[in-house]
Amino acid sequence: MLNSSKRSFLATLGLAALALAWAPAQAQEALANIAKTKTIKIGIPTDYPPYGFAGLDMKPQGLDIDVANLLAAKMGVKVELIPVVSANRIPYLQTKKVDLIVSTLGKNEERAKVIDFSHAYAPFYQGIFARKDVTIKSFDDLAGKVVAVTRGAMEDEMLAKMAPSTVIVKRFEDQAATTAAFASGQTQGIATSVSNIGVLSQKQPQLGVEYKLLLRDSPCFVGIAKGEDALRNKVNEIILAAKTDGTINELSKKWLKRDAGDLPL
Repeated sequence: MLNSSKRSFLATLGLAALALAWAPAQAQEALANIAKTKTIKIGIPTDYPPYGFAGLDMKPQGLDIDVANLLAAKMGVKVELIPVVSANRIPYLQTKKVDLIVSTLGKNEERAKVIDFSHAYAPFYQGIFARKDVTIKSFDDLAGKVVAVTRGAMEDEMLAKMAPSTVIVKRFEDQAATTAAFASGQTQGIATSVSNIGVLSQKQPQLGVEYKLLLRDSPCFVGIAKGEDALRNKVNEIILAAKTDGTINELSKKWLKRDAGDLPL
């Protein structure tokens, strides 16, 4: 007969073995649940044009919303769009309030410790923007032109590295002042993010602002809960197909006014 300590030890081993056997099944349940319920819950932005914002009909629209709808359609399920912000989007994923995050999510080492990422589906970038009637096809074309930028921002640093010394840079203390100066005609161009230009274009479409030059790219990825490999593989399959058939590039041109470029896998 086994003494109590041996019985306790074997029982512990048994529980550990059951836990190990159960963990993979638990970790792979998201895609199965989506198929079972015929619904996928996707976290999207609603205050970040042109990636996600409320249209005139108050319904979400933008690049991220189009991508979320594409993923659901290709999976053959209904989509439930759940508004998220930067602070809660990863917690929503971890607590299963959403199955995926499609919300201008950048990839870095810290985030990769707590969630998984798909292949990139869109660029997020800082660039030079100007009105359509201003000709800027290369950085040399900035010579003698006045460009607004926020002091100390990433755009300020990149502009200093890439623009000719003859560009006239007007620096402002915050993004709002920078944007206002450009919108009022104080400068011919502005160095800023595509999201900031999205807000400006939404508020003042008559300005006819367009993308001119790239300063820096930082792609967007779909966020997926750790261990949900089946769901991640399915999302990657859809994104790769959308890249191949041109859908990803068309969405980028529709919302960001530029090609998607060489997005990382």
